[in-house]
Amino acid sequence: MAGKKETGKTPGIEENFAKLEEVIQRLEGGETSLEEAFAAYSEGMQLIKACNDQIDRVEKQVLKLTEEGTTEPLDAE
Repeated sequence: MAGKKETGKTPGIEENFAKLEEVIQRLEGGETSLEEAFAAYSEGMQLIKACNDQIDRVEKQVLKLTEEGTTEPLDAE
């Protein structure tokens, strides 16, 4: 099976979603202090922004295959 790449790069979207899920579980657990909840909320917002940025980059890279076998940007029609 494919393992995770540990190259010191920015975490991938899947990793960011997993971290976000952990943050949500901590907040829903109800056993955090106000300060911890605020820190977790801030971390979650940063993760959401990172995920949105990653999704935007991927959307810009999406290409459509034409009938001739060439590619063009998805929004070009």
